[in-house]
Formats: sequence, C-alpha cells, structure tokens
Amino acid sequence: MNDVVIVGGGPAGLSAALILGRARKRVLLLDAGTPRNAAAQEIHNFVTRDGTPPAELRRIAHAELAGYGVEIRDVRATGIDGVRGAFEVQTERGPVGARRVLLAVGVIDELPDTPGYRDLWGTAIFQCPYCHGWEVQGRAFGFLSPSLEMLDYGLVLRAWSDQVVTFTNGAFAVPPEAAARFAAANAPLEERRIRHHHRDAIELDDGTQVAVDVLFARPPQRQTDLVRQSGVALDDNGFVAVSPQMETSRPGIYAAGDLVAKVQGAHFSVAAGAQAAHALHRELAIELATTRALR
Repeated sequence: MNDVVIVGGGPAGLSAALILGRARKRVLLLDAGTPRNAAAQEIHNFVTRDGTPPAELRRIAHAELAGYGVEIRDVRATGIDGVRGAFEVQTERGPVGARRVLLAVGVIDELPDTPGYRDLWGTAIFQCPYCHGWEVQGRAFGFLSPSLEMLDYGLVLRAWSDQVVTFTNGAFAVPPEAAARFAAANAPLEERRIRHHHRDAIELDDGTQVAVDVLFARPPQRQTDLVRQSGVALDDNGFVAVSPQMETSRPGIYAAGDLVAKVQGAHFSVAAGAQAAHALHRELAIELATTRALR
C-alpha cells in the first residue's frame, strides 16, 4: 500500500513527492506526460533555475526523487475509488492503492477558435508577463482583457513596454471613468471584436490591423476529467476548493497547483505542493504511529 499517490508530475506534484520521499513515506507519482506548459521553452521566476527548459527541470527532479525511493510511473489516472486510508486509484494499467491521494494535474486552457490564436499560443500569445515579459520587453504588446475586472492589467503591462493596446473584443462596455484612466496614461483601448490573430498584428472585424508583436491573454480554464469525476467540490470560480491544509471536500484527497488557484505559475505550484506535503505527512505520521501503538 502506498502512503500517498500523487497524480500529476508538474511542479506541485514533484515538490510534494520530494518532501514526502525525504520523510520516508512510500510515494507513487503518476505522470501522464502531457504538461500544461508544453509550448513553453523556459521556466522563469524559479530561483536557481531561472531559464531552465521544463523538460530539463523534470529530468533533474526525477533524478532527485530516485534518491528517496519515490516511484514514478508514466501512466494516466482515470478515477479514484475508496475512502481515506483505503483509496484505489484507477489507471490505464490497472489500480493502485493509497492511504491518501494528492491531485496535482493542473487545469486545461480552453483556447478560443479565433483564427491564428492556437498557432501563436505559447510563442506570441502568453498568459503571464512575469514569465515572459522580460524576453519581449519594449515590443508592441497587446492585452486581451477577459472582463472589466481585469481591464487595468493593460496598465500593469506598461512595466515591460510603453506600447500596450488593451483589447476587449466587444465582450463588455468600458465605463467612462476607466476610459479616462487609460487616456490619461496614453494607453490605447480597442473595443471592436477581433477577427484574426496574425504574427505581427491583430485584425479587427472591420479589417483594421493593429500592430502587436506579443499578446497577453487569459483564456477560460476547466478542470480535467479526472477532477470532475472525482467528486471534489469546486469553488465559485471553478477551482478545486481546499482547506488551509490543501484537503478537498472528499476526505483524504488533497489538491495543489493550478487546479486550486487563480494565481498560477511554477513557483506558486511548488509552494502549494510543499504545503500539501507537510499536511499529508503530519496526518499520516500520527495515524501510522497510533495504529502501531494499538497493535
């Protein structure tokens, strides 16, 4: 019986596996090999590893985990049966047992069907300026605001470039006070709908082309099929609801990483994985010690 089965081999899952392995827990890490950041060439804001390719970070982590007896299987999990202390995680190669389960599978970005968007995702369309802004600083930026609440992020992007056009794609009306704020900052606002994403421009519905070298956007996200079928509760924003100890509504199943938080990034996921691992180890250590004492 595994003490913990971790589903997901990204930063959150790797972080948790390292801590639990060093705590002498029997850990099985299931990694389907389909990372959310597959299009990214480098990971940034990760101290001592800034600029490391994701595949290299994964290789280093696997080598470290091997030294602590963590087992890694390249297999997809398909379901979770059982209860706390006696879970059965279903995989494509058969079930595996676990006292606890940690979900670290990330989320799925639902890219829009606007022509050109998918082709540029990860190369000229990015989510996070903290991850990619330095490399493209000073170029012509665009920001596709998903909502009025996010509109001012177009001003935040001015930290990396003085050339930022904020697009609403006709999704909402810009209030006069917000328009005045952008005008005072000499930051163009474009409310017409987008027809096509080109490598160096955004084409609007009327054929107008706005020069844009790099677009920052936050497409909608959804949970994986595994998470949706697991029975864990989601919060009002569609993220997995967790306690301060990172436990979900289903006792014994924990979650960490992008699937629980709107603020996302490798460094945030590592921290969340560590937080979950500490809570898991504390609970398991007390449980196992008590069980042995009663024998």
